[in-house]
Amino acid sequence: MFLAWRELIFARARFGLMGGVVALIAILVVLLSGLSSGLVNDGVSGLQRLPVNAFAFAEGTRTDSAFSRSIVNVNQAEAWKGRDDVADATPFGNVLVHAKATTAAGAEMPIDLALFGVDPGSFLAPAVSDGTGLGDPDGIVVSQTILDEGLAIGDTVVIDRLETRLKIVGTTGDQRTFGHVDVAYLPLRSWQQVHAGAGPDDEVREGAYEEATAIALRARDGNRIDLSGGDAVVGTTSMTLEESFGASPGYTAETATLTLIQVFLYAISALVVGTFFTVWTIQRKHELAVVRAMGASTGYLMRDTMTQAAVILTVSTALGFLMGVGGGALLTTTPMPFALETAPLVFAALLLIGLGLAGAAAAVGRIVRVDPLEALGGQR
Repeated sequence: MFLAWRELIFARARFGLMGGVVALIAILVVLLSGLSSGLVNDGVSGLQRLPVNAFAFAEGTRTDSAFSRSIVNVNQAEAWKGRDDVADATPFGNVLVHAKATTAAGAEMPIDLALFGVDPGSFLAPAVSDGTGLGDPDGIVVSQTILDEGLAIGDTVVIDRLETRLKIVGTTGDQRTFGHVDVAYLPLRSWQQVHAGAGPDDEVREGAYEEATAIALRARDGNRIDLSGGDAVVGTTSMTLEESFGASPGYTAETATLTLIQVFLYAISALVVGTFFTVWTIQRKHELAVVRAMGASTGYLMRDTMTQAAVILTVSTALGFLMGVGGGALLTTTPMPFALETAPLVFAALLLIGLGLAGAAAAVGRIVRVDPLEALGGQR
């Protein structure tokens, strides 16, 4: 690959400019990847960390808003639990509330909470990293992100309008959010009272203690739950855990928008790299013709050009990703939902390099097969 390396050295200004463009695209890819991961974590991390395989919602519930519209009967959990492919089933409650938190020092701060109502003895009961688990009717286990905002175990949360007082008794030790709102686990019976709109001194309407948002399902080891068959028997509409993410507020719109931006960014990368190598190869058409006249094959010229493209793309992408990760590390300390994850970044880097190579190959494939005599002006 003597010719490829020689041109990289002697035309370093042109290749450096091209590399700078690729590096800028790589930085954008890192930032978009981090923003996408951050939005997913902020939107559905509470659901992701639930040990469930599927949710059964009320029959006919719209899938894009199931968590806010569905109301099932807790007895339906027993019907699901009786199926051979279901290891366990338990009611699950979900509601968003506005509240005020009162610290031990007496300071108040407004907060929003996604209340997850679970049976303290069920498989949905959260493990705690600090404090105690669910048990007391007014005790809640909260996401670590709430404590990062200045609250502490022992502080009190008062739900607006209902004046229901809940005490923080433990934390999950990690981020658990739903619809960009911090999650707080509380006993299912307490959740049912809040969901019914009843305060601590109010009479709860009839049937409120038989309601839940959905039935959480856990499959037997090695089995897949026959959701359609169970729905037909129990009278529910089921979704897998991954499908239920779309029922989180704003999740589908946010992820679709960022995915579309990333697709266009990859397409632009391939187009820019392909255009550069098209122009570069046209400019050295006579040099390529001389090499062909000396006996070089089309494959040799393709390998020569693709080596140049691989070097530029690899080095520039690596530099761009390093700068992007450095800048992204600063964003993780801000309120912006930003998270750098290794797997998405590695995939993005490989995809960026691969599409760039595809663009370069498509651009130079026709030119490197030029007839030497024609390129050297033999037709005259």
